[in-house]
Amino acid sequence: MANLKRNTITLVKEVKEGEVITETYLTPAFVPLSIVYEANDVSEYVFKEEDKKSERERFEKMIEFTVSLYGNQFNKEDLTKGLHGPEAIEVLTDQLMFAANGIQDEATKKFLAKKR
Repeated sequence: MANLKRNTITLVKEVKEGEVITETYLTPAFVPLSIVYEANDVSEYVFKEEDKKSERERFEKMIEFTVSLYGNQFNKEDLTKGLHGPEAIEVLTDQLMFAANGIQDEATKKFLAKKR
């Protein structure tokens, strides 16, 4: 169990004179099964077609889940202000997929390889 999967998310902290300053966060070393259950519940809520939820409601659910997944290392406001808008849905969906299925993206694999 020593080689536990982790995931990352990179948020923009500040933009100074055209330079983007970011911070990358790692999920906790241990992600309990209860988070997997929560990820499945959120996925069902977000992707169930027959429900008449607004895009905003779907976003809010994924944002709340992502903050929880990362153990509140950042808050909802940090996440909404730090995610690049055009990539937000993809990033939030990737967080759900990691929690539900253990799928890591290439950027995470490279980040973790550098840390070793």
